[in-house]
Amino acid sequence: MSDTAVEAVLFGAGGRGRGTFGAYALKNPDQLRFVAVAEPDDERRHAFARDHRIPAERTFKTWEHMLEKPRMAPALINATMDRMHADSTLAALEADYHVLLEKPLAVDAASCVRIVRRARQKKRVLQLGFTLRYAPFFVKLKQLLDQGRIGQLLHIDHSEQVAYWHMAHSFVRGNWGRESYAACMILAKCCHDLDLLAWMVAKPAVRVASFGMLTHFRSDHVGPEIPQRCTDGCPIEPKCPYSAIRQYLGDSPDWPVAAISLDSSPQARRKALETGPYGRCVYRCDNDVVDHQTVAIEFAGEVTVGMTMQGHAHENTRTMRYSGTHGEIKGHADKHELIVHDFATDQQETINTEVADGGHGGGDPRLCQAFVEAVRNEDPSMVLASAEDGLEGHLLCFAAEQARKEHRVVEMDQFRRQAEITADQQSMHI
Repeated sequence: MSDTAVEAVLFGAGGRGRGTFGAYALKNPDQLRFVAVAEPDDERRHAFARDHRIPAERTFKTWEHMLEKPRMAPALINATMDRMHADSTLAALEADYHVLLEKPLAVDAASCVRIVRRARQKKRVLQLGFTLRYAPFFVKLKQLLDQGRIGQLLHIDHSEQVAYWHMAHSFVRGNWGRESYAACMILAKCCHDLDLLAWMVAKPAVRVASFGMLTHFRSDHVGPEIPQRCTDGCPIEPKCPYSAIRQYLGDSPDWPVAAISLDSSPQARRKALETGPYGRCVYRCDNDVVDHQTVAIEFAGEVTVGMTMQGHAHENTRTMRYSGTHGEIKGHADKHELIVHDFATDQQETINTEVADGGHGGGDPRLCQAFVEAVRNEDPSMVLASAEDGLEGHLLCFAAEQARKEHRVVEMDQFRRQAEITADQQSMHI
């Protein structure tokens, strides 16, 4: 095994591209080295090129322009916006790149199937950005289940608690507020969660139901006296929990403050609020994704799951309860704590999992490392969250959204068959 850094190119130098994957390369120069970047925003593209000493002739405004050139490295990291994932990833696979693709795979089921098929045909590594599969907390939870610590698994209660400020930043004011621009909420935010559930249960889903709506972040919740922006003299701004002034003009320069301006000075941030999307009143935005949703799933083996996503939480975390025939496991992701209760002995064991460095509970750097090793060995089987592994969780997202919109229960066998048929039809027209 070589210790030479894997060379890679980047699509998308935004928060994940620069802040996660770029930062990993700078911290681990023996592991990963970027040699080209495609990013439409001039400021972000130049900043990434400067960080990684990429010459001007290897910087591109679009991924299409980059792929017009001969392959520049064995690896490609795709951190574009959700709706660009299918076309850009399929093109990258055709160009013989190994790909690390930020979640989601794509924004429709058939495109996900097509990408998985093509990666398999090309024998390329296609690692998904399901970082939680690498986080020590969830790795330990999976080990406990596989060891049979609670007997036969019967039911899971899983809660994705999106903090009120995170909801406002990402899914009201930010890039994921509109389904037509990004994706439905259950895919954009909860494909992590549904992937985890499919991974933990390790059986195919049978049927899915879902309920959800956009209740709070709507214009009918304020009167005409409320202006378009928090900086426009809003009379309720000082007491509003969603005040952009409070959220973005404080002392901390970290995410999500870093997302509004590359220049972190108070003056630059103030200007960003006065002119950019993050200064808008949360009741005056163009958002349309739900702010709370429930998903009910039946898996093979009579395992039932209740998953909730709600964007009005105090904590920004995930909590869960796994119930089995011989015990139960309760977990709190941000406390890195798993509590195992044994029914036979009535004893309780508290397991404090590793508090690891890096985003997503330590999953981000481990995901990057796994991708590097898989590329070095040209072995798609070395990644824990391959596109093939992650397909079921994506299909659950799409089925849940169909169930929500159509007010019905979706049968997963039928849903999978239709995704395959549509993928065949799309491939015939290319």
